[in-house]
Amino acid sequence: MKNYLRKHVTVFASAGVYLALYALAAARYDGFFSGAVFTNFLSGNAVLGIVAVGMTFVILSGGIDLSVGAMMSFSSVIIGVLIMNSHLHPLAAIAVSLACGTAMGAVMGLIIHTTGIKPFIVTLAGMFFVRGLAFLIHLESVAIVDARHTALASTRLGPLPMTALLFLAMVVIGWYVASQTPFGRNVYALGGSEEAALLMGLPIKSTKVAVYAVSGFCASFAGAVLTLYLSSGNHLEGVGMELDAIAAVVVGGTLLAGGVGSVIGTLIGVLMLGLILTCITTYEGMMSSGLTRVAIGLLLLAFVLMQKLLTRRLPGELHGT
Repeated sequence: MKNYLRKHVTVFASAGVYLALYALAAARYDGFFSGAVFTNFLSGNAVLGIVAVGMTFVILSGGIDLSVGAMMSFSSVIIGVLIMNSHLHPLAAIAVSLACGTAMGAVMGLIIHTTGIKPFIVTLAGMFFVRGLAFLIHLESVAIVDARHTALASTRLGPLPMTALLFLAMVVIGWYVASQTPFGRNVYALGGSEEAALLMGLPIKSTKVAVYAVSGFCASFAGAVLTLYLSSGNHLEGVGMELDAIAAVVVGGTLLAGGVGSVIGTLIGVLMLGLILTCITTYEGMMSSGLTRVAIGLLLLAFVLMQKLLTRRLPGELHGT
Protein backbone atom coordinates (compact mmCIF):
# COMPACT_ATOMS: atom_id res chain seq x y z
CA MET A 1 0.00 0.00 0.00
CA LYS A 2 2.84 2.37 0.85
CA ASN A 3 4.55 1.73 -2.49
CA TYR A 4 1.24 2.27 -4.30
CA LEU A 5 0.78 5.66 -2.64
CA ARG A 6 4.33 6.66 -3.55
CA LYS A 7 3.89 5.69 -7.19
CA HIS A 8 0.65 7.64 -7.50
CA VAL A 9 1.39 10.55 -5.20
CA THR A 10 1.15 13.11 -8.02
CA VAL A 11 -2.30 11.83 -9.02
CA PHE A 12 -3.53 11.92 -5.43
CA ALA A 13 -2.19 15.46 -5.09
CA SER A 14 -4.14 16.48 -8.22
CA ALA A 15 -7.29 14.83 -6.89
CA GLY A 16 -6.90 16.66 -3.58
CA VAL A 17 -6.52 20.03 -5.29
CA TYR A 18 -9.52 19.35 -7.52
CA LEU A 19 -11.75 18.38 -4.59
CA ALA A 20 -10.67 21.49 -2.69
CA LEU A 21 -11.43 23.76 -5.67
CA TYR A 22 -14.77 22.04 -6.25
CA ALA A 23 -15.71 22.47 -2.58
CA LEU A 24 -14.81 26.17 -2.70
CA ALA A 25 -16.87 26.64 -5.86
CA ALA A 26 -19.82 24.77 -4.36
CA ALA A 27 -19.68 26.98 -1.27
CA ARG A 28 -19.49 30.17 -3.35
CA TYR A 29 -22.05 29.47 -6.08
CA ASP A 30 -25.63 28.33 -5.58
CA GLY A 31 -26.50 25.08 -7.34
CA PHE A 32 -22.89 24.33 -8.26
CA PHE A 33 -22.84 21.06 -6.34
CA SER A 34 -25.31 19.25 -8.58
CA GLY A 35 -25.38 16.41 -11.06
CA ALA A 36 -26.36 18.74 -13.88
CA VAL A 37 -23.26 20.91 -13.45
CA PHE A 38 -20.98 17.87 -13.32
CA THR A 39 -22.63 16.42 -16.41
CA ASN A 40 -21.97 19.71 -18.20
CA PHE A 41 -18.30 19.42 -17.17
CA LEU A 42 -18.09 16.01 -18.81
CA SER A 43 -19.94 16.99 -21.97
CA GLY A 44 -18.34 20.41 -22.44
CA ASN A 45 -14.81 19.03 -22.00
CA ALA A 46 -15.29 15.70 -23.81
CA VAL A 47 -13.30 16.73 -26.89
CA LEU A 48 -10.34 17.97 -24.84
CA GLY A 49 -10.57 14.93 -22.59
CA ILE A 50 -10.37 12.41 -25.42
CA VAL A 51 -7.37 14.21 -26.93
CA ALA A 52 -5.76 14.27 -23.48
CA VAL A 53 -6.19 10.49 -23.04
CA GLY A 54 -4.06 9.92 -26.14
CA MET A 55 -1.59 12.58 -25.02
CA THR A 56 -1.24 10.75 -21.70
CA PHE A 57 0.24 7.71 -23.42
CA VAL A 58 2.68 9.90 -25.35
CA ILE A 59 3.87 11.79 -22.27
CA LEU A 60 4.07 8.60 -20.21
CA SER A 61 6.44 7.24 -22.87
CA GLY A 62 8.63 10.32 -22.55
CA GLY A 63 7.46 11.95 -25.77
CA ILE A 64 5.25 14.83 -26.87
CA ASP A 65 2.70 15.22 -29.68
CA LEU A 66 1.98 18.68 -31.08
CA SER A 67 -0.11 17.39 -33.97
CA VAL A 68 -3.22 16.40 -31.99
CA GLY A 69 -5.11 19.69 -32.45
CA ALA A 70 -4.56 19.68 -36.20
CA MET A 71 -5.42 15.96 -36.33
CA MET A 72 -8.68 16.63 -34.52
CA SER A 73 -9.61 19.42 -36.96
CA PHE A 74 -8.62 17.27 -39.95
CA SER A 75 -10.83 14.45 -38.66
CA SER A 76 -13.85 16.73 -38.24
CA VAL A 77 -13.41 18.17 -41.74
CA ILE A 78 -12.98 14.80 -43.44
CA ILE A 79 -16.06 13.44 -41.64
CA GLY A 80 -18.09 16.45 -42.78
CA VAL A 81 -16.91 16.11 -46.38
CA LEU A 82 -17.56 12.36 -46.51
CA ILE A 83 -21.07 12.77 -45.10
CA MET A 84 -22.15 15.83 -47.07
CA ASN A 85 -20.30 15.38 -50.38
CA SER A 86 -19.89 11.60 -50.62
CA HIS A 87 -23.13 10.80 -48.74
CA LEU A 88 -21.34 8.23 -46.61
CA HIS A 89 -22.99 6.89 -43.46
CA PRO A 90 -21.70 8.85 -40.43
CA LEU A 91 -20.26 5.71 -38.82
CA ALA A 92 -18.41 4.85 -42.02
CA ALA A 93 -17.08 8.41 -42.27
CA ILE A 94 -15.90 8.23 -38.68
CA ALA A 95 -14.19 4.89 -39.37
CA VAL A 96 -12.30 6.43 -42.31
CA SER A 97 -11.16 9.38 -40.21
CA LEU A 98 -10.00 7.07 -37.39
CA ALA A 99 -8.01 4.97 -39.85
CA CYS A 100 -6.34 8.10 -41.28
CA GLY A 101 -5.49 9.52 -37.86
CA THR A 102 -4.13 6.24 -36.56
CA ALA A 103 -2.00 5.72 -39.67
CA MET A 104 -0.55 9.25 -39.58
CA GLY A 105 0.22 8.90 -35.88
CA ALA A 106 1.99 5.60 -36.51
CA VAL A 107 4.04 7.17 -39.30
CA MET A 108 5.20 9.94 -36.97
CA GLY A 109 6.12 7.38 -34.34
CA LEU A 110 8.09 5.40 -36.89
CA ILE A 111 9.96 8.52 -38.04
CA ILE A 112 10.79 9.42 -34.44
CA HIS A 113 12.17 5.98 -33.73
CA THR A 114 14.10 5.36 -36.94
CA THR A 115 15.64 8.82 -37.35
CA GLY A 116 16.19 9.77 -33.72
CA ILE A 117 14.69 13.21 -34.38
CA LYS A 118 13.05 14.70 -31.31
CA PRO A 119 9.27 14.16 -31.08
CA PHE A 120 8.76 17.91 -30.73
CA ILE A 121 10.13 18.50 -34.25
CA VAL A 122 8.45 15.54 -35.93
CA THR A 123 5.02 16.24 -34.48
CA LEU A 124 5.38 19.97 -35.16
CA ALA A 125 5.96 19.12 -38.82
CA GLY A 126 3.01 16.74 -38.59
CA MET A 127 0.86 19.54 -37.21
CA PHE A 128 1.56 21.78 -40.22
CA PHE A 129 1.15 18.91 -42.67
CA VAL A 130 -2.21 17.72 -41.29
CA ARG A 131 -3.64 21.22 -40.92
CA GLY A 132 -2.65 22.06 -44.49
CA LEU A 133 -4.17 18.79 -45.69
CA ALA A 134 -7.46 19.71 -44.02
CA PHE A 135 -7.55 23.02 -45.92
CA LEU A 136 -6.74 21.22 -49.17
CA ILE A 137 -9.66 18.85 -48.65
CA HIS A 138 -12.10 21.67 -47.92
CA LEU A 139 -11.25 25.35 -47.64
CA GLU A 140 -14.08 26.29 -45.25
CA SER A 141 -15.90 24.67 -42.35
CA VAL A 142 -18.44 21.99 -43.31
CA ALA A 143 -21.96 22.13 -41.88
CA ILE A 144 -23.26 18.59 -41.35
CA VAL A 145 -26.97 18.31 -42.08
CA ASP A 146 -27.75 14.62 -41.88
CA ALA A 147 -30.57 12.94 -39.95
CA ARG A 148 -28.41 9.92 -39.06
CA HIS A 149 -25.66 12.16 -37.68
CA THR A 150 -28.20 14.21 -35.73
CA ALA A 151 -29.75 11.07 -34.26
CA LEU A 152 -26.32 9.87 -33.16
CA ALA A 153 -25.51 13.23 -31.57
CA SER A 154 -28.82 13.36 -29.67
CA THR A 155 -28.48 9.89 -28.14
CA ARG A 156 -28.46 9.89 -24.33
CA LEU A 157 -28.05 7.36 -21.53
CA GLY A 158 -30.01 8.77 -18.63
CA PRO A 159 -28.69 12.29 -17.95
CA LEU A 160 -25.49 11.73 -19.94
CA PRO A 161 -25.34 12.92 -23.57
CA MET A 162 -23.42 11.02 -26.23
CA THR A 163 -20.34 13.25 -25.96
CA ALA A 164 -19.98 12.58 -22.22
CA LEU A 165 -20.55 8.85 -22.71
CA LEU A 166 -17.82 8.64 -25.33
CA PHE A 167 -15.42 10.59 -23.12
CA LEU A 168 -16.01 8.30 -20.13
CA ALA A 169 -15.72 5.22 -22.35
CA MET A 170 -12.37 6.44 -23.67
CA VAL A 171 -11.12 7.09 -20.12
CA VAL A 172 -12.07 3.58 -19.01
CA ILE A 173 -10.46 1.98 -22.07
CA GLY A 174 -7.36 4.15 -21.69
CA TRP A 175 -7.04 3.29 -17.98
CA TYR A 176 -7.36 -0.43 -18.71
CA VAL A 177 -4.81 -0.38 -21.53
CA ALA A 178 -2.31 1.67 -19.53
CA SER A 179 -2.55 -0.23 -16.25
CA GLN A 180 -3.67 -3.75 -17.11
CA THR A 181 -1.94 -4.73 -20.36
CA PRO A 182 1.66 -5.54 -21.37
CA PHE A 183 1.57 -2.60 -23.79
CA GLY A 184 0.77 -0.23 -20.95
CA ARG A 185 3.62 -1.58 -18.83
CA ASN A 186 5.96 -1.16 -21.81
CA VAL A 187 4.88 2.48 -22.12
CA TYR A 188 5.71 3.15 -18.47
CA ALA A 189 9.05 1.38 -18.82
CA LEU A 190 9.88 3.35 -21.97
CA GLY A 191 9.14 6.61 -20.20
CA GLY A 192 11.10 5.61 -17.13
CA SER A 193 14.27 4.87 -19.10
CA GLU A 194 14.50 3.92 -22.76
CA GLU A 195 17.99 2.47 -22.24
CA ALA A 196 16.81 0.27 -19.38
CA ALA A 197 13.76 -0.83 -21.36
CA LEU A 198 16.05 -1.79 -24.26
CA LEU A 199 18.30 -3.81 -21.95
CA MET A 200 15.22 -5.59 -20.60
CA GLY A 201 14.38 -6.71 -24.15
CA LEU A 202 11.16 -4.72 -24.39
CA PRO A 203 9.80 -3.95 -27.89
CA ILE A 204 10.89 -0.30 -28.04
CA LYS A 205 10.12 0.28 -31.73
CA SER A 206 6.62 -1.19 -31.75
CA THR A 207 5.75 0.48 -28.45
CA LYS A 208 6.86 3.91 -29.65
CA VAL A 209 5.01 3.55 -32.95
CA ALA A 210 1.90 2.32 -31.13
CA VAL A 211 1.99 5.22 -28.67
CA TYR A 212 1.77 7.81 -31.44
CA ALA A 213 -0.81 5.69 -33.27
CA VAL A 214 -2.94 5.75 -30.11
CA SER A 215 -2.53 9.52 -29.91
CA GLY A 216 -3.57 9.89 -33.56
CA PHE A 217 -6.56 7.63 -32.97
CA CYS A 218 -7.70 9.60 -29.93
CA ALA A 219 -7.27 12.94 -31.70
CA SER A 220 -9.29 11.68 -34.67
CA PHE A 221 -11.93 10.28 -32.34
CA ALA A 222 -12.10 13.68 -30.64
CA GLY A 223 -12.71 15.19 -34.08
CA ALA A 224 -15.64 12.83 -34.53
CA VAL A 225 -17.03 13.86 -31.14
CA LEU A 226 -16.53 17.50 -32.14
CA THR A 227 -18.83 16.99 -35.13
CA LEU A 228 -21.48 15.59 -32.77
CA TYR A 229 -21.08 18.63 -30.54
CA LEU A 230 -21.07 21.31 -33.28
CA SER A 231 -22.80 19.53 -36.19
CA SER A 232 -19.93 20.68 -38.39
CA GLY A 233 -16.32 20.05 -39.33
CA ASN A 234 -14.10 22.99 -38.46
CA HIS A 235 -10.45 23.76 -39.24
CA LEU A 236 -9.96 26.21 -36.38
CA GLU A 237 -11.43 24.36 -33.39
CA GLY A 238 -8.18 22.45 -32.88
CA VAL A 239 -5.90 25.51 -32.72
CA GLY A 240 -4.14 25.40 -29.35
CA MET A 241 -5.78 22.10 -28.40
CA GLU A 242 -2.39 20.39 -28.10
CA LEU A 243 -1.33 22.85 -25.39
CA ASP A 244 -4.60 22.45 -23.48
CA ALA A 245 -4.20 18.67 -23.65
CA ILE A 246 -0.63 18.84 -22.34
CA ALA A 247 -1.80 21.13 -19.53
CA ALA A 248 -4.61 18.73 -18.58
CA VAL A 249 -2.24 15.75 -18.52
CA VAL A 250 0.37 17.55 -16.40
CA VAL A 251 -2.22 19.03 -14.01
CA GLY A 252 -3.58 15.49 -13.69
CA GLY A 253 -0.27 14.34 -12.22
CA THR A 254 1.61 12.89 -15.19
CA LEU A 255 5.28 13.86 -15.23
CA LEU A 256 6.53 15.51 -18.41
CA ALA A 257 9.70 13.43 -18.04
CA GLY A 258 7.59 10.29 -18.53
CA GLY A 259 7.07 7.08 -16.61
CA VAL A 260 4.70 8.47 -13.94
CA GLY A 261 0.99 9.24 -14.14
CA SER A 262 -2.33 7.72 -15.11
CA VAL A 263 -5.34 8.20 -17.35
CA ILE A 264 -7.52 8.70 -14.26
CA GLY A 265 -5.26 11.60 -13.33
CA THR A 266 -5.83 13.05 -16.80
CA LEU A 267 -9.59 12.86 -16.20
CA ILE A 268 -9.05 14.88 -13.03
CA GLY A 269 -6.90 17.39 -14.93
CA VAL A 270 -9.54 17.86 -17.62
CA LEU A 271 -12.27 18.36 -15.02
CA MET A 272 -10.05 20.86 -13.17
CA LEU A 273 -9.56 22.96 -16.30
CA GLY A 274 -13.30 22.73 -16.96
CA LEU A 275 -13.99 23.83 -13.38
CA ILE A 276 -11.81 26.92 -13.75
CA LEU A 277 -13.36 27.82 -17.11
CA THR A 278 -16.92 27.41 -15.81
CA CYS A 279 -16.31 29.42 -12.64
CA ILE A 280 -14.70 32.34 -14.44
CA THR A 281 -16.87 32.57 -17.55
CA THR A 282 -20.26 31.34 -16.34
CA TYR A 283 -20.51 32.09 -12.64
CA GLU A 284 -18.28 35.17 -12.47
CA GLY A 285 -19.65 36.42 -15.79
CA MET A 286 -16.25 37.26 -17.28
CA MET A 287 -16.56 36.34 -20.95
CA SER A 288 -12.94 37.16 -21.79
CA SER A 289 -10.72 34.09 -21.86
CA GLY A 290 -7.72 36.11 -20.63
CA LEU A 291 -8.29 35.47 -16.93
CA THR A 292 -8.97 31.81 -17.64
CA ARG A 293 -5.61 31.44 -19.38
CA VAL A 294 -3.85 33.23 -16.54
CA ALA A 295 -5.43 30.87 -13.99
CA ILE A 296 -4.57 27.77 -16.02
CA GLY A 297 -1.00 29.01 -16.52
CA LEU A 298 -0.52 29.57 -12.79
CA LEU A 299 -2.07 26.19 -12.00
CA LEU A 300 0.18 24.45 -14.52
CA LEU A 301 3.28 26.13 -13.12
CA ALA A 302 2.26 25.18 -9.58
CA PHE A 303 1.83 21.54 -10.55
CA VAL A 304 5.16 21.38 -12.38
CA LEU A 305 6.89 22.82 -9.31
CA MET A 306 5.03 20.36 -7.07
CA GLN A 307 6.09 17.45 -9.27
CA LYS A 308 9.69 18.64 -9.17
CA LEU A 309 9.57 18.75 -5.39
CA LEU A 310 8.02 15.30 -5.13
CA THR A 311 10.50 13.68 -7.51
CA ARG A 312 13.40 15.16 -5.52
CA ARG A 313 12.04 13.88 -2.23
CA LEU A 314 11.19 10.43 -3.57
CA PRO A 315 14.02 9.57 -5.99
CA GLY A 316 13.62 6.24 -7.73
CA GLU A 317 10.29 5.53 -6.03
CA LEU A 318 7.82 7.19 -8.34
CA HIS A 319 8.39 5.26 -11.54
CA GLY A 320 6.05 2.38 -12.21
CA THR A 321 2.45 1.53 -12.93
